Amino acid sequence: MGGLRYHDRKRLCYFIDKGNADSFFEQLVKLNEFVFTEWVEQGNSSELYERIGPRVLVILDNASYHKRQDIIDKIDLHYRIFTYVFYPLIARTLI
Repeated sequence: MGGLRYHDRKRLCYFIDKGNADSFFEQLVKLNEFVFTEWVEQGNSSELYERIGPRVLVILDNASYHKRQDIIDKIDLHYRIFTYVFYPLIARTLI
């Protein structure tokens, strides 16, 4: 799993040993922790993170574990910074 930040082209990659729903969710947790840490290090309030903090676009392939309802529900509940798009057909926005 990897990412590229638009404004400065910073790259972030995580090695996934085995692709499944649990490892996918763990990577989203790591990504959220990274973005949160950067947010706070830039002098922003941690209390405002979810409300006005950065937003992250996650583009997913159609692997079945990306679409598991329990994983989608966990993302919806815990990680409101993510907007995710299932490439190529389905889009879901969390704002």
